[in-house]
Amino acid sequence: MSFQGYLDAIKTKTGKTPADFRNYAAKKGWTVGPTLAPGVKPAAIIADLKATFGLGHGHAVAIMALLKGSKKEDDA
Repeated sequence: MSFQGYLDAIKTKTGKTPADFRNYAAKKGWTVGPTLAPGVKPAAIIADLKATFGLGHGHAVAIMALLKGSKKEDDA
């Protein structure tokens, strides 16, 4: 599955866009600008995304990649 495929599936399941997840992360204090805040543990974010939004592990990791800046919406 392409990265965009993951994002599309996440939006279908949750109704949330990448911008919505970025806003959620900022409100939780996980991010500073386009990357993770110092000391934030990716595993804790992944666990929260799975519990809060019902994402599977791969989909939560895709959102994590967006939050830490290693992937963007237009990545194939």
